[in-house]
Amino acid sequence: MPDPTPPNGFWAQATANPGRPVLTTPDAETWSAGRLHAAANKMVHGLRRAGLKKGDVFAVVLPNGVEFFTAYLAASQAGLYLVPVNHHLVAPEIAWIVADSGAKALIAHERFAEQARAAADEAGLPTTHRYAVGDIDTFRPYAGLLDGQPDSAPQDRTLGWVMNYTSGTTGRPRGIRRPLQNKLPEEAYLGGFLGIFGIKPFDGNVHLVCSPLYHTAVLQFAGAALNIGHPVVLMDKWTPEEMLRAIDTYRCTHTHMVPTQFHRLLALPQQVKDRYDVTSMRHAIHGAAPCPDHVKRAMIDWWGTCVEEYYAASEGGGTFATAEEWLKKPGTVGKAWPISELAVFDDDGNRLPAGRLGTVYMQMRTGGFAYHKDEGKTEKNRIGDFFTVGDLGVLDEDGCLFLRDRKIDMIISGGVNIYPAEIESALLTHPAVADAAAFGIPHDEWGEEVKAVVEVAEGHAADDALAADILAHCGTHLAGYKRPRSVDFIETMPRDPNGKLYKRRLRDPYWEGRTRTL
Repeated sequence: MPDPTPPNGFWAQATANPGRPVLTTPDAETWSAGRLHAAANKMVHGLRRAGLKKGDVFAVVLPNGVEFFTAYLAASQAGLYLVPVNHHLVAPEIAWIVADSGAKALIAHERFAEQARAAADEAGLPTTHRYAVGDIDTFRPYAGLLDGQPDSAPQDRTLGWVMNYTSGTTGRPRGIRRPLQNKLPEEAYLGGFLGIFGIKPFDGNVHLVCSPLYHTAVLQFAGAALNIGHPVVLMDKWTPEEMLRAIDTYRCTHTHMVPTQFHRLLALPQQVKDRYDVTSMRHAIHGAAPCPDHVKRAMIDWWGTCVEEYYAASEGGGTFATAEEWLKKPGTVGKAWPISELAVFDDDGNRLPAGRLGTVYMQMRTGGFAYHKDEGKTEKNRIGDFFTVGDLGVLDEDGCLFLRDRKIDMIISGGVNIYPAEIESALLTHPAVADAAAFGIPHDEWGEEVKAVVEVAEGHAADDALAADILAHCGTHLAGYKRPRSVDFIETMPRDPNGKLYKRRLRDPYWEGRTRTL
């Protein structure tokens, strides 16, 4: 039986039990704690030899794999900032992040060779500080960063951070930079985060990574699991049946999910669902996007009360709701974490009482942050020690938060506020709708009218008859002023693999030459 009180942090655990399996890669290779520990130590020595010092930054453009975890562990014990880059970005977008962050080295996978090389060139990164997993022109082999380096623990170990870049819903994305704390990694106990969700060290837990590690929450959950002794199973390209197979095969107990994944799991034929045993799952924690009530109820009916929800931001803060709490108050995203505080303010900065709709603000008691090189944005989004990412919501008398939408996505038609999430939830109840988005488009009299864009489910034709049927369906589920006035079809909704919808890509063409007042 594992020690019920293991030492804090991956490094101490790896020293105590180097043969323990800790990581299963997407191609089913198993890595021991000692092997992963040695790779992380070698990377620290390699980066230091390349000239990186405490407080410096390096970036990665990598798929889910052992190299990502090696980089995470190296940064965490060398006082470096790791910048995970969304590998779906194009070269100029990657170049902006590399240059803006001040990254002194870039590690990229050959799968993303074209955009990585062009980005490194545009950012002016020396070829001596580019490393490729596989083959990328002008990049040095990744192995060269580690080969010949000692696998011993580096000197002057000190806690580093992940520096995530915001998604950039308005303007350029900005890095979220936290001050270094001059602590040993073990003192920070990076796995303590999972205690918020009732997840205990060791305890037979196995964590499944089913979304890209460049996403803030995905890496935070996975890194925390590793630091409290949970073996981690990596998926690379997510499919609903492959996720069920992984849960069944590895007896996974917790994971981080998004509502889009729920919707696609539920769409599987019943005989496929019945093929796999998911009863090992204890915590299927979802966030990152609104979850329609009917989708969540269906998942609870299938997977049971392991389906839990949180609300947070890359900047920090957060809420949590168990399945039982959600069933008592459908639609809530829960109460504040013990290390966080919530408040709702109006546009004049006045704190609102329970039951009043306003902008949701959060406060983290564990430390602050700043947007890298953007003091204006840092101050603009604050009221005292509270910060906001622009979401609208209501707190009830018990402190439970109910979200409406992001302020930027709210539709104002004829002076009435309309919340797209409610419309999208109604659209998703139509059997021919695989995915949906609602947003405002210009209307000369009302200011905006509601437009629906739909990704059609397999077996249905995207034609005028279906559009009319979807509009009629909305007529029975939504008040008149909320109903879409028209439906357009799209082959694939522009979401990243974490479920985040790039709504601006859908909305902006309709506003070309016009100005939104919101």
